Amino acid sequence: MVSPQPRMDDEPLPHLRASLEAALDAIAPDIARILDASLGGREVTVEEGARLFEADGPALSALMGTADELRRRANGDAVSYVVNRNINFTNVCIKHCGFCAFSRDHREEEGYFLPLAEIIRRAREAWDLGATEVCVQAGLPPKMDGSLYIDLTRELKRELPDLHIHGFSPEEVLYGAVRSRCSVEEYLGALKDAGVGSLPGTSAEILDQSVRDRISPGRITVEQWTDVIKTAHRLGIPTTSTIMFGFGETNAQRAAHVALIRDIQKDTGGFTEFVPLSFVHEEAPMFRKTVEGVAAGATGAEVVRMHAIARIMLHGWIDNIQCSWVKEGPKLSQLLLDAGCNDLGGTLVNESISTAAGAPHGQLTPPSDLRAWVRDMGRVPVERTTLYGVRRVFETEPAEPEPMDAAKEHAAELFGSYHVLIGLEEWRYEGQRAPSLEGPTWQEIQLRRKAKADGMPQPS
Repeated sequence: MVSPQPRMDDEPLPHLRASLEAALDAIAPDIARILDASLGGREVTVEEGARLFEADGPALSALMGTADELRRRANGDAVSYVVNRNINFTNVCIKHCGFCAFSRDHREEEGYFLPLAEIIRRAREAWDLGATEVCVQAGLPPKMDGSLYIDLTRELKRELPDLHIHGFSPEEVLYGAVRSRCSVEEYLGALKDAGVGSLPGTSAEILDQSVRDRISPGRITVEQWTDVIKTAHRLGIPTTSTIMFGFGETNAQRAAHVALIRDIQKDTGGFTEFVPLSFVHEEAPMFRKTVEGVAAGATGAEVVRMHAIARIMLHGWIDNIQCSWVKEGPKLSQLLLDAGCNDLGGTLVNESISTAAGAPHGQLTPPSDLRAWVRDMGRVPVERTTLYGVRRVFETEPAEPEPMDAAKEHAAELFGSYHVLIGLEEWRYEGQRAPSLEGPTWQEIQLRRKAKADGMPQPS
């Protein structure tokens, strides 16, 4: 057997160079110039961003490579995640957004509202399993007491003072302010005083009013969303930023949305990350019946373009581009780590909103799985805080499993599921109700049902 010859550093690599040069020559000149300029530090315009959404073939590969290089400059080889839990405490909502399969009218039999005891129990369970954050979002229940979100935050912080509350979308903040008959600024101040540490920048969808009027009439307007976000930032409350794409919006609308996020960041500096969220169409009302011309979600190539272009357009302003494993699944999420992404989001434990729409990945991805995805891509896993402080860098995998890794084996029993949740009579929504300690916890429901099945007296 002939031993392989070591490659000399000055070897010309003629075949590889010729192949790469041919690929470069195949890229449309205007796209090549945009990518080259972005690598040189020039800001990409809305028109140029829209053009990049047309990249395919070698141009798509070049788009990914450009985004990956900008990612490397901003973040190195680190890929971060946060250990957290979602608490979607009610699905009852006065709005009827066409893309949302999660919400239920208050008269529907699948409407639920978690009692405060269960909300706190979920948060404490997450803390005991190593979580540093709970993400609290829900529907907008009718006739809601305006202090609901403030009271809920205060109770959570009383029980778990060191837990970060990442809570309440701009839509919820606006609703709370309206119900409280106060200004958005006053309401945000009260949330901050109660212990909210950051806001999810959801309810953004596409920040184009004509699109919003078509897919979600009555939804928070672009002007209102921007006002809530800028006010939060001014008060020292950081937020995330998002986009929903893949339902039939135009390339120009996508690019304009990202540019608006960039402009807000230039003004406030309050965004921690940007999260593209592809439209999950399977159960979405507007795909099934209510809005004509809705696409069946984004293609794989569209998902890659969206994340890569976000990295390119936001470079120098927002360092963290997150891919949603709930929306995209583990394999595509891994690919996105080579297309500009540096963050995998959180462990979630319970995710109801995407699950209700038909996404199959929303229950729990433990930290060890997230780290395995990262290592498989040749990168370094980093556990972070909500605000991107570094908690732990995992050069090697821990010798012993972490609590949330062990919990995966009993996830259904421990955490339930969305489909079980909407079938529980014990948490059925029965009209307006502020949070209270009334109502059983998940464990109490299980004990009662086991006692009933065994013919034993039920626990009180």
